[in-house]
Amino acid sequence: MPLRHDVRRGALCMLAAHALFTCMSVLVKQLAGHVPVVELMFFRSAFALPVVALIALRGSGLAALRTRRLGGHAMRAGSGTLAQFCGFFSLSLLPIAEQTALNYTQPLFVTILAIPFLGEVVRIHRWSAVVVGFIGVVVIAAGRGGGFGDGAALGIGVAVAGGLFSAFTTLLVRQLSSSESSTTITLWQSLLMSGFALLLLPFFWVTPSAGDLVLLILIGLVGGAAQWLLTEAWASAQVSAIAPYSYSGLLWSILLGWMVFGDVPGLAMLGGSALIVVAGLYILHREMVRRRQREAGAAQREDPKA
Repeated sequence: MPLRHDVRRGALCMLAAHALFTCMSVLVKQLAGHVPVVELMFFRSAFALPVVALIALRGSGLAALRTRRLGGHAMRAGSGTLAQFCGFFSLSLLPIAEQTALNYTQPLFVTILAIPFLGEVVRIHRWSAVVVGFIGVVVIAAGRGGGFGDGAALGIGVAVAGGLFSAFTTLLVRQLSSSESSTTITLWQSLLMSGFALLLLPFFWVTPSAGDLVLLILIGLVGGAAQWLLTEAWASAQVSAIAPYSYSGLLWSILLGWMVFGDVPGLAMLGGSALIVVAGLYILHREMVRRRQREAGAAQREDPKA
């Protein structure tokens, strides 16, 4: 999909995408107490697949399925499945805003894992941001007003693990992007994640009521629409211009968590979330600085007189 360099469009799509993802989280949380997580994952993938397939196939048709790196796609879908499991399971144990904030540890893990995965050199600026981000996790955990009852400690651990698996997924996408288009990566991700959930479904299936079935289908449709908006956002402008809007998900989660579940975040949760978000934004800033330095260095080598 061609880059349009339309920052306003990209920002609006990003805001809408994360609003819908938060709505999906609300539906997941409402069902997670009595519907198995694997079943939630199946409906999320299966009913989002038509939306994702329409996006992926509209440009290049069935050629989008052509790949020589099926193993890489399978690894990417596997890590994505684990990240989704952690996200859905932690929603059953934590307030939405808290789960969302802890999931933003993903850029911290990407920074750490890029060292062995991509051979990157991480210097003091990004290491400092990583430390600040994990201090934010400790602040959220230590400042819980309700303590660690009802599986809250497990929920925090699983939510952070979700950030770790999301980081693996991000790095695998970077590796695949060297030879595969974003359309091919997205389509194989959706197909394989649906397949993984389907294989596990017979072991966890619980026949839903009519009301639950409607909500399960909505989870897939809303998630698919959010995925489409996210794809449009990334296709509309450069990452540096619209990535900060992805943190709007925390605002949506605070608002809907309060409106639907009556969850009011405490000062520790807000403070810890702020540390995680600031750390993520600073890591993004440093990555943009490093990219500009590499581009300037490449231009200098091509034209020593420039």
